[in-house]
Amino acid sequence: MGRNPVVGRQGPAHHAAVIPAESDAKRLRVKQIRSGIGHSESMNRTLKAIGLRHHQAEIEIDNTATLRGMLFKVRHLIDVTPVKGKGR
Repeated sequence: MGRNPVVGRQGPAHHAAVIPAESDAKRLRVKQIRSGIGHSESMNRTLKAIGLRHHQAEIEIDNTATLRGMLFKVRHLIDVTPVKGKGR
């Protein structure tokens, strides 16, 4: 019998980032908290397109619909927090 693919993605340890709407925050701070190793090539390309080059990398980006879509795709690998302060 094979391994259960759901094991490890359930319970309180499961993490999925919540991406705020554009009206809630103009800029977002994104930190990669899990590696892209072992995930699909399209997820690795999405991480690179966002600007996350390696594990624990942290960037600040504009909150646009395009980037929110990319963040949603890799939400289990990242942590997203709205940036307070200087508004654009």
